[in-house]
Amino acid sequence: MTNTKAHTTALITPIAQEAQNEGKELAAEGRFIKAIRRLRKDSGLSLATAPVAMDLLIQGHALPTSYGQALDALRQIDAPLVAELSALLNSGHRDSAIKLLRERTDIDLAGGYHLVTELSGQLDTK
Repeated sequence: MTNTKAHTTALITPIAQEAQNEGKELAAEGRFIKAIRRLRKDSGLSLATAPVAMDLLIQGHALPTSYGQALDALRQIDAPLVAELSALLNSGHRDSAIKLLRERTDIDLAGGYHLVTELSGQLDTK
């Protein structure tokens, strides 16, 4: 069974479309390890999360290519978490929002920072 944190993280970590396409091609050739390495190369996916992302791609799921898409995916997966992050940001607690996101997912520090920054930017425009 897939780790829920790893599954969520795979769905909210942007991966360049080129890397996704190359990963799918490599997996279709039976070169799964190389496919996973390709996904990890530029994405920040961990060793635990990259195989989950590869499985999702093979199953036909679309993975985000930008933090805007990643935030949309997070809203669909865990709207209450986005609400908590928004509340923290509205009260000036950006670091706490990043920490909470990282506790609830397996996203890396840079990914957490960028995703929270994307949310902050969207909140500022409302």
